[in-house]
Amino acid sequence: MNADDILLDAEERMEKAISVLKHSLAGIRTGRANPGLVDSLRVEVYGSSSPIKQLASVGAPEPTQIVIRPFDPGTAKAIEKAIVASDLGLNPQNDGRLIRINVPPLSSEVRRKMVSRIKELSEEAKVAIRNIRRDANKAADQAEKAKEMSEDARDSTKKEIQDLTKKYEEMTSQMAKTRETEVLEDA
Repeated sequence: MNADDILLDAEERMEKAISVLKHSLAGIRTGRANPGLVDSLRVEVYGSSSPIKQLASVGAPEPTQIVIRPFDPGTAKAIEKAIVASDLGLNPQNDGRLIRINVPPLSSEVRRKMVSRIKELSEEAKVAIRNIRRDANKAADQAEKAKEMSEDARDSTKKEIQDLTKKYEEMTSQMAKTRETEVLEDA
């Protein structure tokens, strides 16, 4: 592997770690209604499990309400059941055509739990990024041993890998800080 391949692979994998974090953070409740809260829920319909966003349009017309409009009204009961079964603590109202979810304000204890969960997710992403750095450094060492790159090229590649690691760790911290601020708002 040459230096460009190693760096490209590391950056792609770090980008995936960031995207996983972004998806995980979207599912964390804030004081406001957010369609991301229920987007990833899976619903058992037609003999298989599907994400809600494939079965219905999800919107938040008000800051405290999520409205789910199933494409097929026959799936409304299954969607309601999936929401109740999730550990989100939400209570859906189903009128047959629409499912309304009133998002209650968060207590300070729940907010603290959410913030600690955000920190956990952020730390998991940073660990993943550091593991990617380790793998990339190992690949650079192996390429140098196999005479595919010089010692200087290996050292500069490792420096670039470290710069990438720093960049993505900062992104992770910034995303976590932004989400913590959203959770603690209106406290």
